[in-house]
Amino acid sequence: MKELQVDSVTKTFGLRTILSDVYLSCKTGEVVGLFGRNGSGKTTLLKIIFGLERANTKFIRVNRKKLNNIYECRKKINYLPQSNFLPNNTKIEQLIKLFLPKRRQELLFKNEHIKPLLDKKNQDLSTGEKRVVEILLLIHSDADFILLDEPFNGVSPIIRESIMECIKENKHNKGFVITDHDYKNVIDISDRLVYLNNGYLKPIQDKYELIKMGYLF
Repeated sequence: MKELQVDSVTKTFGLRTILSDVYLSCKTGEVVGLFGRNGSGKTTLLKIIFGLERANTKFIRVNRKKLNNIYECRKKINYLPQSNFLPNNTKIEQLIKLFLPKRRQELLFKNEHIKPLLDKKNQDLSTGEKRVVEILLLIHSDADFILLDEPFNGVSPIIRESIMECIKENKHNKGFVITDHDYKNVIDISDRLVYLNNGYLKPIQDKYELIKMGYLF
């Protein structure tokens, strides 16, 4: 079992403190659901963990080994941003060959949602199709930990169920941190829940605690 430890993360924008001494952990074999209102800093936190965003202070470790730069992070951690990240003018089949080790490419070539898209270029896909390609590429990568920012946004119920099933099938050797406004599915798939509010991250037990804090009604 491997463990991602995110410790002492502080981030300020001008006089505003977005993140205050945040600690977050995730082990392979578990899904951590990250909740918080819009603007609370969820995306900023995920970007800091991955190395895309600078922090005032941070300590990122995998199996107690400190990750010092984005290159080291990318070998252990992968991140799904809210916006599409795949390049245009390249067929999906070629993108799979570029992004994945050979031993995992066949899994996507045979996937029922990916197979019809192999000869299409990224810019020709719908929002939902782009999303499922990106998510499956990340899940089948060599990274031990996958950070998913709004993975269910713009996808159909059928594809959403397929994504959730894929996460369940692969979490035995990967850890996931997921944030999405589709709170019901995040709760259903998560082993632990955390809530980001006023710069602080705290563990929560269930949706009823989110209701008490005014996040859900």
